[in-house]
Amino acid sequence: MTILDKIVANKKKEVAYAKKRTSYIELEESEYFHRETYSFKDFLLDPARTGIIAEFKRKSPSKGIINDKVRVSKVTTDYAAAGASALSVLTDRDFFMGRKADLKKARSVNNIPVLRKDFMIDEYQVIEAKALGADIILLIAAILTPAEIDKLATLAKSLDLNVLLEVHNLEELERSIHPKLDAIGVNNRNLADFTVSVETSYQLAKHIPAEFMKISESAISDPETIRHLKLAGFNGFLIGETFMKQQDPGLAMREFVAQL
Repeated sequence: MTILDKIVANKKKEVAYAKKRTSYIELEESEYFHRETYSFKDFLLDPARTGIIAEFKRKSPSKGIINDKVRVSKVTTDYAAAGASALSVLTDRDFFMGRKADLKKARSVNNIPVLRKDFMIDEYQVIEAKALGADIILLIAAILTPAEIDKLATLAKSLDLNVLLEVHNLEELERSIHPKLDAIGVNNRNLADFTVSVETSYQLAKHIPAEFMKISESAISDPETIRHLKLAGFNGFLIGETFMKQQDPGLAMREFVAQL
């Protein structure tokens, strides 16, 4: 089994347990469920912002613990102040040390879009994302069929959530394009072996239809890379480890942005 296979197998158990703990009705009665979500596109294309989707991530399966000493409320507000167009918050506990409470905390102290970064395989997770205060959900083509993408994206749009589809290669992109997507992200990290190469973004850029925002994810550690990605047509840049591996992620982002 690849790491991705293990994550998905574990996620199925996790979702089954969550359904027993918290009912759909309880989710729909949560404080954030009926809030008006922010437009991912509006913030991403705002010239006053950077296009960076700044990620809060304590750990990864490939790198181990990245930074488990910082608070989500401090880091995310610092990211927003540094010009982030959106925030990405990991909610997977077993492989990334994420917590659902992290997303709620980020939502409570920020006024920009928040992406629930997780492995979405069930409609329950979409409703849960809305209840936690997310504005954007992530759908990973590598773990979903076109029919599943249709089902999850359709539900997300009915809840006024933005949808980011993540692809790793041309085959995933071509079979997964759907009219209810807002953005297509190219993950420069191979989820089978977790190696990274930004060349993946350059290779797929021309194949992403113009109606979708283009996001490059992972392997971005140099401001010069963002300049090249913009020339290739990308609107957004998901950056996590570059900032999180520093003692002060918010300061790391400010220094990075100063070089753009």
